[in-house]
Amino acid sequence: MTSNLFELAEQPYTAEDAEWDAFVAAHPNGSILQTTAWAALKNKFGWKSQRVWMRQDGKLVAGAQILFRAKALGLIKIGYIPHGPLVDWQDDEQVTVLLNQIDHAAYQRGVGLLKMEPLLWQADMSNDTWVSLCEKHEILPNTDTIQPPNTVVIDLQPELDDILQAMKSKTRYNIRLSERKEIVVRQGTSVDIHIFNGLMQITGQRDGFGIHDPMYYKTAFDLFAPDGHLAMFIAEFEKRPLAAIMVSSFGNKAIYLYGASSNEERQRMPTYALQWAAIQWAKEQGCTSYDMWGIPDATEAELEAGFADRHDGLWGVYRAKRGYGGEIKRTVGAADRIYNKNVHKLYQWRRNR
Repeated sequence: MTSNLFELAEQPYTAEDAEWDAFVAAHPNGSILQTTAWAALKNKFGWKSQRVWMRQDGKLVAGAQILFRAKALGLIKIGYIPHGPLVDWQDDEQVTVLLNQIDHAAYQRGVGLLKMEPLLWQADMSNDTWVSLCEKHEILPNTDTIQPPNTVVIDLQPELDDILQAMKSKTRYNIRLSERKEIVVRQGTSVDIHIFNGLMQITGQRDGFGIHDPMYYKTAFDLFAPDGHLAMFIAEFEKRPLAAIMVSSFGNKAIYLYGASSNEERQRMPTYALQWAAIQWAKEQGCTSYDMWGIPDATEAELEAGFADRHDGLWGVYRAKRGYGGEIKRTVGAADRIYNKNVHKLYQWRRNR
């Protein structure tokens, strides 16, 4: 078994990148957040990236794409592996060798803390098993998350009529209502990014959450859309944009990444029309699942008991997402590899503030 490190930089797409992306696409826990293009996106907005991998008989078998960033005047240097590492967690040798490679990359960067968030569902690995694995490999489990660990995933394998039928009746009604109310959904192009950014500004101000720089969404579109790995859908009434979403497609997974809407004509249910268009597009792309990307981190019983009354955090979006008939799924969450205890304490202090 051999291993390698590869630092990603501003360079043309290489054979190694193509091999890596094919590995990620085929991996059961692979994600668009581990692709070369995702690293390129983050590299343009303050992060550096490095890739480590392992081969067996010449074939890629495990790896991780790591993002690095310095925070708090450079005092906190962190590493982050979104939806990774990609490794057989039941193979102790594989995990040990890959973690050694990750450690080496972290030491090269002077990192005091590395956070990993594998796309590993609790349905496939219990929390007790995950905690035991983390303890064996000196990883701190159940730490603060960056990506939402809890989500709703729609199975796209049935026929479209069956997918629609599995939704709650109110959601089906709103999808059909949007059509009767003359909502038209079209697939956007790069010239429509200003529409998306305008709607995002309205949404951030209305709902009180942070949004990316406008160039971030443009860069994401420019990196992913040409290869068919991202689509932007815009819902309009009388050619006036009312809402827009960006949805990714990579491997067999689709993800609802970003969404925005205006304050006008909300009674026409444009967001429901968008989600239905995105679901159909994802199925056409060959995806078998559609991840609605983030709901409150609570059990299904707690979610169902509180969704009608709670309005904080992600509770508002859960009220809409629960209607699409998906399965509530949670990852094992985040885990930390700590190299400097003082940096870890400073990081926790800043996160708590």
